[in-house]
Amino acid sequence: MPEITASAVKALRERTGLPMMDCKRALEEAGGDPEKAIEILRKSGQKVMEKRAGRETAFGRIGLYSDPDRTALVELFCESAPVAKAEDFVKLVGELARQLALGPGASTAEELLDQPSSEPGKKLRDLYEETINRIREAFRIGRLLRVEGKCGAYLHHDGSKAAVVQVEGDDLQVAREIAMHVVAMRPTALRREDLDPALVEKEREILTEATRKEGKPENLIPKIVEGRLKDFYSQHCLVDQPFVKDPKKTVGKVAEEAGLKLVRYWYWEVGKE
Repeated sequence: MPEITASAVKALRERTGLPMMDCKRALEEAGGDPEKAIEILRKSGQKVMEKRAGRETAFGRIGLYSDPDRTALVELFCESAPVAKAEDFVKLVGELARQLALGPGASTAEELLDQPSSEPGKKLRDLYEETINRIREAFRIGRLLRVEGKCGAYLHHDGSKAAVVQVEGDDLQVAREIAMHVVAMRPTALRREDLDPALVEKEREILTEATRKEGKPENLIPKIVEGRLKDFYSQHCLVDQPFVKDPKKTVGKVAEEAGLKLVRYWYWEVGKE
């Protein structure tokens, strides 16, 4: 058996990011051949994945990629909070989002993993398995979103929340600020007509009963209730909410002044559909 030098072990560790002893054992098993050693390490990692399959993956983060023509979000889960903040994990979810946006698209995690990564000669699946092998936790890809066209997008600093606002218009900076607003205020719907009618009717009934108890004239109650529903709409509807950066204006007014038409929005929070 050829001598396994410290420099060979170090070189393999730099390529794989795995512990020195794992790299040394793999090189010994491979007779000093680094390519065979990498394959041995990959198979070892797959065994780890199989053992950890089924473990709860309650933590994670969202990856975001956005440019003027397309935007993508990817949700990636892991087993523990520290891993969700780890550099390798953050890099991986960013890679997934980038390829989802720039590639042909994907409707499932498997479709996405079979696509190329930014590293020459490697698929996303290779990066995914290599990262699992280094971190030794179970991973799971959750939701995927790809939006064609102009959007404002915002990812919270810890990767736990994100929003995408699809627009017609050119001021994508304001569109991004509206996406930040969505993350902060979590509206229920874009406009009043998008709200669940049952939710609105329930609120109307509550307000009607409260107004009646105040002793208001019966014939005026419907008009009073409709006026009071404005507060309800300002809580639930994005266009009616006071804009977080300028509460004197509604989000709808801010968009209008920026020459934007709000088409649709998405709000994600890790683990909450």
